Amino acid sequence: MTRPFAVFDSDSHVVEPRAVWEDYLEPEFRTLGKTALWREEGQYGSYLKVNGKMFRDPMNPNIPRHAIWKPGMTWDQVGDLDPNTPHAKSAGASDPLARLADMDAMGVDQAFLYPTWFAEGFHLIEDPDVAAALARAYNNWLTDFCQTAPARLYAAAMLPLQNMDFALEELRRVAALPHFRGAFIRPMFIEGHYFTHPYYDPLWAELERLGVTAVVHPTPGLWNPEWTSHGPFIEKIKNRLNQQTLLREVGGGPAAGGGDGLANFSFFASPSVGHPVSPILSGWLDNHMFVASTLIGFTVMQRFPEMKVVVAHGKASWMEEVLEKMEASTKTIPLLNYYPVRTDPEELWEEGRVMLGFDAEERMIQRLPHAFAEKVVWGSRYPHHDTTSAWDAIEVLTQAAVEKPLMARMLGGNAAAQFGIPLTRHVSE
Repeated sequence: MTRPFAVFDSDSHVVEPRAVWEDYLEPEFRTLGKTALWREEGQYGSYLKVNGKMFRDPMNPNIPRHAIWKPGMTWDQVGDLDPNTPHAKSAGASDPLARLADMDAMGVDQAFLYPTWFAEGFHLIEDPDVAAALARAYNNWLTDFCQTAPARLYAAAMLPLQNMDFALEELRRVAALPHFRGAFIRPMFIEGHYFTHPYYDPLWAELERLGVTAVVHPTPGLWNPEWTSHGPFIEKIKNRLNQQTLLREVGGGPAAGGGDGLANFSFFASPSVGHPVSPILSGWLDNHMFVASTLIGFTVMQRFPEMKVVVAHGKASWMEEVLEKMEASTKTIPLLNYYPVRTDPEELWEEGRVMLGFDAEERMIQRLPHAFAEKVVWGSRYPHHDTTSAWDAIEVLTQAAVEKPLMARMLGGNAAAQFGIPLTRHVSE
């Protein structure tokens, strides 16, 4: 393979080290900060603490799925890891020099960094003063991380949305720094308000004025009590199915006592789900909800037409079907709330400055690249268990006969333009 263009990884992650709390958090907030949000990882178990309450990690502690991938690993190799043997996290998740070496091996010239544990728990913090202090600490740590290679590393800033005045103050501070090209948003309710609420209008206005991209990134919510994301809902279904199956296996269900045909069918239709399915489904469901409700349904795109948005991690192929459905529904079922809604979502989507993160494995994009090329940005998901390299993406798209100019836009040009970053090459062939 050859790579005659620069590659920009629009969806990669850092894993926050203890130094964020112990060195970067202001001393007067260190005790409160560890109570409001803290990640503890041990040899025999891990947990995330949110607002003083501990949430055990449901995954195998020997395989840190959030930071297990290393250059050269295939998905089959990740799946074949021995669950009884401890496996080290990827060094590049927290160390910038190791990160740059991994980017070189992956064929990635520049990368945009999202959080891990702050993504899971930060928006749930109840104390706005502590949230503001933790946002400053995270952003300051990430500043030092990105300064290791300022032409290659860029990042999403954390904003304390628990208080809009604090959020806008931090947004203006980080906007003056060269490597913060986006503001992190997890699509969820915050204090009972979804992002359709007028409370967030000052945020959209300031993002538009400053030219900072709104970067939307879902997280499954497996380590926190957030009930408005799809992850916990799916896990609740999984646990209930497992309980039903267990009851039937021990003789407490209709399979043991006979019953009618419907009861027996229910037993066979509800098999045990032996692994968490929420990481598979929740990302695109949460992104779908945000785009359809906030950006289109409640007119954020039409009221703030110059605001740039990247909706990451939840794939992109679903958008065509969403637009088709909304085009019909908005003409017959007015989505009126606070503002009048346009009834031409497809045209609005084309006009808006919104990009969706995609995987090269998405079959619809492979078959219809011209339909998506102007609206997608590629992301590796490094260092998660389902990471892919730029070489993987180039191979898949090449086999799908995607033209090199389209491929260059999808794997680099779109993201650089959306984040306002000069696209430059740093990795040799």
